[in-house]
Amino acid sequence: MEQASLFDTSLIEPLAYRMRPRNLNEFVGQEHLIGENKILRKIIESDHIPSMIFWGPPGVGKTTLARIIARATKSEFITFSAVTSGIKEIKQVMEEADTNKKMGINTIVFVDEIHRFNKAQQDAFLPFVEKGSIVLIGATTENPSFEINNALLSRCRVFVLKELTTKDILTLLKRAIEDDRGFGNSTIKISDENLEFIAEFAGGDARFALTTLDMIITNGKTKEGIIEVTKEDIEELLNKKSLLYDKNGEEHYNIISALHKSMRNSDPDAAVYWLARMLEAGEDPIYIARRITRFASEDIGLADTNALNVAINVYHACHFIGVPECNVHLTEAVIYMSLAPKSNSCYVAYEKASSDAKNMLAEPVPLVIRNAPTKLMKELGYGKDYEYAHDTKDKLTTMDCLPSSLIGKTYYNPGTMGNEIRFKQRLEQIKEWKKKHKQ
Repeated sequence: MEQASLFDTSLIEPLAYRMRPRNLNEFVGQEHLIGENKILRKIIESDHIPSMIFWGPPGVGKTTLARIIARATKSEFITFSAVTSGIKEIKQVMEEADTNKKMGINTIVFVDEIHRFNKAQQDAFLPFVEKGSIVLIGATTENPSFEINNALLSRCRVFVLKELTTKDILTLLKRAIEDDRGFGNSTIKISDENLEFIAEFAGGDARFALTTLDMIITNGKTKEGIIEVTKEDIEELLNKKSLLYDKNGEEHYNIISALHKSMRNSDPDAAVYWLARMLEAGEDPIYIARRITRFASEDIGLADTNALNVAINVYHACHFIGVPECNVHLTEAVIYMSLAPKSNSCYVAYEKASSDAKNMLAEPVPLVIRNAPTKLMKELGYGKDYEYAHDTKDKLTTMDCLPSSLIGKTYYNPGTMGNEIRFKQRLEQIKEWKKKHKQ
């Protein structure tokens, strides 16, 4: 058989696109959803498709699943982009779908990165989803609870797609080498060990793995019609910085730890350096922004109540602007966190309370602070002797709100930095007042 050239027009399309699974049998991963007798598989095979949201990391098959569903149900398949689709375009297509529905033609509307659609754009889909003119399938890498309008979300089923395993990605890579849609018409020499190296490097992202394989083979050395790929070739073609920062490997956790501890140690120079290490290696800025948000409460807390505001604002700025411009926002955040007064009192308070809560789950709520919406509850003493703090002169009462077995227990101990000096004074005043008035 004559071997195909790597420059054939059939191979111009990206490998990830050419190798996109055409049906559920070719689909790899997400066994919890599309395995035998699993919920999503049953829905597809029954041809009763509800509107749904696919939530999961990049490269796990969200778009592919939507296309498989459209093909399996013989529906019109329309895709929307948050960048190019305005309200006018959305309504125009929705009206066409409405007409098709009356003619017995079903329409599946796929919205990739639906979290990037603003409220007005999302609302434009709502009436057509409600009356069944379209089946909406949205794909998002962000928590739909926060990124999708409640009205729209309540009309969709949410399916959580998991990160692909190295074994899953290895299956896809081997198929790409053997399948005619991939490099099946070429002779490729690459060891299983090197394929596994690519699979691990991809960090659960099938699209990234196939794109990497495509690049490596397309630039591989050919000798006597055989394309041989060595470990050295792979390392040469892949970004060296990324090789030192596998998003699922130990170095990933080492560097985020270094950033966190540099900020905790009030060292802005070190913090900015570790931030740069992460960003230059391709780390998701949203991930970094989330970690900074955690730091703002865990290590600063009430010592500087503005720290959490800064972290949240920077998170939204990263969402709004994206890479690479958002690097300056993240830099602002890590410097602020480094220089802010530190306190871990909120973190310690929760850890102590959590320990007691786990070990004392059956402790009853004191009767005095229970609501009494019925006559029976009132007769049983619910809410008896409750004091409304706002009705008192000092806005304080002597009621005990902890379970009786925990009365006197202290969880929150204010630090001695920043705002907590003031909070400490206030807490001491409250405790002294309660002690005095109880006596």
